[in-house]
Amino acid sequence: MPVEVLRELPLDQILLGDAGHMLRMLPDASVNCVFADPPYNLQLRGELRRPDDSLVDGVDDDWDRFDDFASYDAFTRDWLGECHRILLKDGTLWVIGSYHNIFRIGTILQDLGFWILNDVIWRKSNPMPNFRGRRFTNAHETMIWAAKSKTSRYKFNYQAMKSLNDDLQMRSDWTMPLCTGPERLRNVHGLKLHPTQKPEALLHRVVMASTSPGDIIVDPFLGTGTTAVIAKRLHRHFIGIERHPAYVEAAWGRLRAEAPAPIAAVAAPPTGRETPRIAFGHFVERGVLKPGTQLTDRSRRVAAEVTAEGGLVSGPHRGSIHKVGAAVQNAPTCNGWTFWHFERAGALVPLDTLRREAVGD
Repeated sequence: MPVEVLRELPLDQILLGDAGHMLRMLPDASVNCVFADPPYNLQLRGELRRPDDSLVDGVDDDWDRFDDFASYDAFTRDWLGECHRILLKDGTLWVIGSYHNIFRIGTILQDLGFWILNDVIWRKSNPMPNFRGRRFTNAHETMIWAAKSKTSRYKFNYQAMKSLNDDLQMRSDWTMPLCTGPERLRNVHGLKLHPTQKPEALLHRVVMASTSPGDIIVDPFLGTGTTAVIAKRLHRHFIGIERHPAYVEAAWGRLRAEAPAPIAAVAAPPTGRETPRIAFGHFVERGVLKPGTQLTDRSRRVAAEVTAEGGLVSGPHRGSIHKVGAAVQNAPTCNGWTFWHFERAGALVPLDTLRREAVGD
């Protein structure tokens, strides 16, 4: 039975259903970016059991439903083919996985005509242990970033990535923790609601790297909604697809609680070394200081807003905390960590406090 193609894109909506079927409803060449976190494939089940054979929290026997490589490959070819079809000619795709599936996905996306731009290693600072003790602890996942074709004039916000990394060129190995604490969604029994919920910091970087405000991002395996939350925060449109009703409900709960950042803080990318060396963008990605947060000097004479790319904007001045600090003072240099302050419990606190707290000083 043919699938009816939607006349208008369901912007900022979550479609309940299977990825392949729902993607077929979207028109050709209609979206800017895809982020996909597909099922990992059958091998993972055994590793998500403890030595007593109990399942790790948040995992159930239906989580990964493929019986062999052939069925997984057919599934992958189906949804990746649809993603290729719906992407604009200069669009890009991100797909994340582990060693269980990422190599099979990489082969298939190349067969479909995608052009690989980077493989990015997400190094987990707090990886889940190997419960059976028979292999190395799996402490990373791999993201493939690919353009629709070799001739695509894809978007890469180089300056935004450099700004997020404290004015150093962003590398392809990203170190950040798994979801923990309040960010990790749990069910009524206190167990993880979703087994592979991705941290907001990871999606913040992906979205900032390859999209602009107003762009449309599709996530065919939305889960509990991290991609949609970051898209809303950064003034991008999202279309989410998810087959699990409980995840859809959780995603809408997160979206209702999320307010978009001020548009001035996300509108465009920006055109001394201290110890510990932690980029200001580290705190923006993790939501410690959200885009739009106001910073001032100690005397509250000048103010600036935090931008999504990990810098500041103050009137006509935009750039790193150091550059904007120097500009508003008409000075040749500035240590932004000590010049800029944020409000905490009614008191002004220097940015440098965040770095000291991050390393336990």
